[in-house]
Amino acid sequence: MKILLLGLNYAPELIGTGPYTAGLVQALAERGHEVRAVVGQPYYPEWRPRPGHRGWSLEDLGSVRICRVPHFIPARPSGAMRLLHQFSFALAAAPILLSEAIFWRPDRVIAIAPSLMAAPLALLAARLSGASAWLHLQDFEFEAAVATGLVSKNRGIAKLLGAVERWILRGFGRVSTISPAMCRRLAEKGVLREHVAEHRNWGDLAEVSPLAPPSLFRQKFGITTPHVALYSGALGRKQGLDLVMKAARCLAHRDDITFVICGNGPYRAELETMAADLGNVRFFDLQPREQLGELLGLATVHLLPQIAGAADLVLPSKLANMLASGRPVIATAAKGTGIFEEIEGCGLTVEPGDAVALGAVIERLCDDPALSKSLGEAARRRAERRWHREIILGHFAFAIEAAHESGDRARAAESLRQ
Repeated sequence: MKILLLGLNYAPELIGTGPYTAGLVQALAERGHEVRAVVGQPYYPEWRPRPGHRGWSLEDLGSVRICRVPHFIPARPSGAMRLLHQFSFALAAAPILLSEAIFWRPDRVIAIAPSLMAAPLALLAARLSGASAWLHLQDFEFEAAVATGLVSKNRGIAKLLGAVERWILRGFGRVSTISPAMCRRLAEKGVLREHVAEHRNWGDLAEVSPLAPPSLFRQKFGITTPHVALYSGALGRKQGLDLVMKAARCLAHRDDITFVICGNGPYRAELETMAADLGNVRFFDLQPREQLGELLGLATVHLLPQIAGAADLVLPSKLANMLASGRPVIATAAKGTGIFEEIEGCGLTVEPGDAVALGAVIERLCDDPALSKSLGEAARRRAERRWHREIILGHFAFAIEAAHESGDRARAAESLRQ
């Protein structure tokens, strides 16, 4: 097949949706398909342009062509600035995507959200080329923006955003997302159940495995305490990291636990200010991808904070590698939410917003090595069962192929009726 893909984020971004979009493109190419991807400049999670990736660029890698388009990157990504950011990407991508649709004539058009704002372009490209259209949803952007306060919680604005979102979702022949809870939410938004599929993100199980000797990052970071409560990933408001700072304050009397925050993002400076008087909190930049296993092996426990309103709007991709590391995960998630279901049996959860409970659970796992070991072993088994890269990508690519074939049969039947 000829596959045209539209997605804002792409490698060499280390975290977020970029690595997963790049992985899907690679998997499709390895199965013999020709793929052309229209993507943005790498900027995440720092929210600043990466050196060497400004302006337009075109890269041919065998059967894969990557076209990068320039777009606005706000230094402080407020709600209005994010909308402008996504609109600028859609505007820059439009001529490339529509030109490919008309002259290259793809068989399948796939849109990755974010950016949902650009997804109507994929629908138009599919119509122009006679292709079938597939939307893969990494998170519910509009709802998350309201939940995190990036967009006003005014009922009228929320209703308008919801209507736009439903219109976009219902336009695609296939809509996939990354967790069972998010699939249920798609059905609630009016997407036909037979059009919904789960294709989750994956973990690097070959590169991330349970680490027996002490992590090399103990020496690199100068960590001397026996226990580390580790958060690694983007530093934004959706993550609810202020709760981690409060939990660290609750445990300031413990001289055997260090909180390590390893990441970048627009919220980092504010977090560092919150922790300025805390001796048990250390901040570090994101580390190279090839050192991910060593970094995650530094943890006694992994921290997965989320604000309450975002629990079923996204399944954090970092969870896969946390589990793969064979360490227990502590998440802030209410019972019945998707994150709670993913953690149950291989980690512990506390109610969002309860810093005292979070601190108590961190203490419990640090003080109970048998429980920590048992949960960590269960975490690795969970990763192998649910988050295996080759299996997930193989199923995703096969589903794209099968949907294409069924679409061909449907169009052929329609032409006969006519």
